[in-house]
Amino acid sequence: MTKTAILSLSFILLSLLAAGQTAQQQPTLASVVDRDIAAVEKQIIDVAEAMPEDKFNFSPEALNIPGGNYKGVRSFADQLKHVAASNWFIWSPLTGEKLPEGLGNDGSGPANIKSKAEIITFLKDSFALGHRAASTLTTENMLQTPGKSKSTRVRLAEFAVAHANDHYGQMVEYLRMNGITPPASRANSN
Repeated sequence: MTKTAILSLSFILLSLLAAGQTAQQQPTLASVVDRDIAAVEKQIIDVAEAMPEDKFNFSPEALNIPGGNYKGVRSFADQLKHVAASNWFIWSPLTGEKLPEGLGNDGSGPANIKSKAEIITFLKDSFALGHRAASTLTTENMLQTPGKSKSTRVRLAEFAVAHANDHYGQMVEYLRMNGITPPASRANSN
């Protein structure tokens, strides 16, 4: 078993323990990964909906923070589109689904998707793909490499979750830079 496979399995086992799964519930690999996808999906959709449409093109570069070096970073909208496009690239080999038209190959997503509503729909569609990808995972196929990929099926499924979490953290900061308390922090601020 490769180091990556062992790390992926360790992550899944920790997810099971953290979720309080019992033997009676008999979780599957697919259900554990699906829960991870659902968790990051909720966080990202919540921050996307929290940012006003007139701030969707916000980038920290506009703040001119001394020493900040934000030149060329993605805008909030571009962060969302990047997560969605990456989800398609990472999860589609697991389902065998064709990539959406105009997706490109630079991770930026379709250029014609610009409004808040369009971006959120694109994002939601990418997470729906993730749920379909998770449903394909079994203990028998999790270490297989789909198509031309060099990664295992379980690694691809969980890498997309980790990638989305990374961008979620960045988007939380974008909200805060605009005076918006992130949805996940609102319950704790009472």
